Amino acid sequence: MPDPLGPINPSVSPAETSIEMECKISTCPALDRSDKDTSFRDKIGSVINLAFTKCRSFAYGRVFKISKTATALILSLNILPLFANAEPITIAALGDSLTQGYGLPERDGFVPQMQAWLTENGADVVMINAGVSGDTTAGGLSRAAWTLTPDVDVLIVALGGNDVLRGIDPANSAANLDGILQAAQMAEVQVLLVGMQAPSNYGPDYKSAFDQMYPDLAAQYGTGYFPSFFEGLRSIGETPAELRDVMQADGIHPNATGVTLIVDAMGPAILDVITP
Repeated sequence: MPDPLGPINPSVSPAETSIEMECKISTCPALDRSDKDTSFRDKIGSVINLAFTKCRSFAYGRVFKISKTATALILSLNILPLFANAEPITIAALGDSLTQGYGLPERDGFVPQMQAWLTENGADVVMINAGVSGDTTAGGLSRAAWTLTPDVDVLIVALGGNDVLRGIDPANSAANLDGILQAAQMAEVQVLLVGMQAPSNYGPDYKSAFDQMYPDLAAQYGTGYFPSFFEGLRSIGETPAELRDVMQADGIHPNATGVTLIVDAMGPAILDVITP
C-alpha cells in the first residue's frame, strides 16, 4: 500500500491492526422476486459481491471482516438462509410403544427405520425417539414441554392407542392432544398428527368421537395429518389372520417387516411436513 497506509520499511508483522476504508453506496436495479429461485440467487450474488468489493475492512494479518454496510444489505434482503450452511432437521416422535419399538431390536424400530427411509429419500434429518411404552395422550401431554427442546423442528404425535385399551373418554383424549398441539404451536414446531382408530366394541358413538378427533384437531391447528399409524398394513389386510406375518405374537405390535410397511406409507407424509 502507498503511504500513509503501508509500512515504510519491511518489518515483522505487527500485532493485528484493523482499519476501516471508506464505503461508497452503489445502486443496482431492483430485484424481481417473481423470478425463478436460480435467477434470484444469481442477482443476489451479484449484489453481495458488489457490496464486498466496495465496502470492506481489512486487518494486517489474517482477519477479514464484512463491512457494516454489506451486513445491513444482507439482513435487509432477508437472504441469510440462502448462504447459511443448512443443518439437519430434528424430528421428535412423541408416542407410545408403537413409536418406542416395543419387542424389536433397536435398529428395527419405527424411529431408526424412519430415519433410514428419510435419509434414503434425500432428507437431512435427525430423529429422536420420544416413545414410551404404555403411554396415553395424558402421558404425552405431560412430556410435551421437555420433548419440545429448542433443537426440535418437527414433532410427530402418535398417541391414543392406550387410551382406547383403557376405555378413556374420547373427550379427555382430545383435550390432551389439543394441549400437545398448543405446546408445539407455542414452540413454533411443525407437527404431523397420526391418527388411530377405535374398535367397534365400544359402540358407534365412542368410535366416531375417537376416530374423528384426529382430523378435527389437525384442521384446527393446520398440522400435517396421517390417517392411521397402521395405514401401511392395509395392503396386507385388516384381520388378525391376514396380518399374522407382519405382527408380533401379541397381535398388537408390528414386527420388523410390519414396521417397514408402516414407514413406507408414512414417510411421504413426513416429507410433506419438512419440505418448504
